[in-house]
Amino acid sequence: MNAPKVPEITPMALKERLDAGDDVALVDVREPFEVAIADLPDHGQIRISSREFASRFTELDPADEVVIYCRSGARSAQATHFLLANGFEKVLNLEGGVLAWREQVDPSLTAY
Repeated sequence: MNAPKVPEITPMALKERLDAGDDVALVDVREPFEVAIADLPDHGQIRISSREFASRFTELDPADEVVIYCRSGARSAQATHFLLANGFEKVLNLEGGVLAWREQVDPSLTAY
């Protein structure tokens, strides 16, 4: 049995929203060493590694629209499921994570 599909946003759609100044809470669930290698443009990201997510998700506001990302989209999909199961309604997973952002939006990012 497959897990239910998580709601997603493409890198280009997220870039358009950020460029338009939309109020979106970006949550990075990668490890600190990954952030040092490559990251999305600064948008006041909240950094909660996936291993700390269950104990720190209360730092997020359920009223916010939240976009979660990681390297490839797998860890952020798990975090998206977790938030949806805990009463958050406006949560999106960045489809393909930082790798897809690099491929579709900013090829200058370091691949890892």
